[in-house]
Amino acid sequence: MSCELAHTRLHAYIDGELDANGSADFNQHLRACPTCAAALGEQEKVRQALQQSRLYSRAPAGLKLRIEESLPGPRAKTTVGIGFWRWLAVAATVLIVAVLTWRQLGPDERKPYDQAAVVAAVDAHLRSLQPGHLVDVQSTDQHTVKPWFDGKLDFAPPVHDLAANDFPLLGGRLDVIGGRTVAALVYGRRKHFISVFVEKSAPSSSWSGSGETQGYHWTAWSKDGFNFCAVSDVSAPDLDELKQIFLLSQ
Repeated sequence: MSCELAHTRLHAYIDGELDANGSADFNQHLRACPTCAAALGEQEKVRQALQQSRLYSRAPAGLKLRIEESLPGPRAKTTVGIGFWRWLAVAATVLIVAVLTWRQLGPDERKPYDQAAVVAAVDAHLRSLQPGHLVDVQSTDQHTVKPWFDGKLDFAPPVHDLAANDFPLLGGRLDVIGGRTVAALVYGRRKHFISVFVEKSAPSSSWSGSGETQGYHWTAWSKDGFNFCAVSDVSAPDLDELKQIFLLSQ
C-alpha cells in the first residue's frame, strides 16, 4: 500500500518547509497513516546514520597540482592558486578548531536543545491547543496512558500521575519535534495545560536550559536515558517545580 502524501509532503514536513497549518494537518495524517509514519521513521534513521557517520576522506596529494594546472594561463594560475590555497588553509584551521572545541566540551556545556528545537516545541504545544488536538488518549490513569504508546514509538515513555502534586495527568498524544516523533504527556495546572515532550536520548545528547518563547515558558532536562521538554503558559517556577518532581520520580 502506498500513500501519495509520502511522496509529495513528507520531505517538506521533515525539513520544516510546511507552514503551521500544513504541519498540523500532516501531523494529524501521520497518526492515521501507517505508510507515512513508517516512511518518516526510515527517513529519520537515514538522517541519524548520516549524522553519526564520518564522511571524510583526505584529498590526494596531487590534487593541488592538478587544480593549478587546470587554471587558464600562468598569471591566473599563480595569483588565483595562491589565494585559493590560502583561503582553504584558513577555512580548514577554523573547522579543526571548532571540532576540537566541541569534542572537549562536556555534555553540560553543550547546547543540544537549541533555539530551533525550542520554537518547534512551542509550536507543537500551540497546535495541541486547537480543538480536538490536546490528547490522543484522554485519561488521568498512568496505567492507561503509558500502554497507549506501545507500538507507536520505539520506546516506552515514563508516565507519572502527579495529581497529588497539583499537576494532574490529563492524557497523552504523539507529536513531532524537528522531524522526530515524540511522546507528549499532558498535565494540568490551575486551568492551564502543560505539554511534556519525551524522546529517547542519544549518546552524548542531553537536553538542558529554560526560557521564554512567544510568551510561553519552557524548561528542558534529561534523566534515565530520556530527554524532556515542558512547555506551557504557566509561570516559570511552576514549570521548574514540575521538572524537579520528574527528576525525583522513580
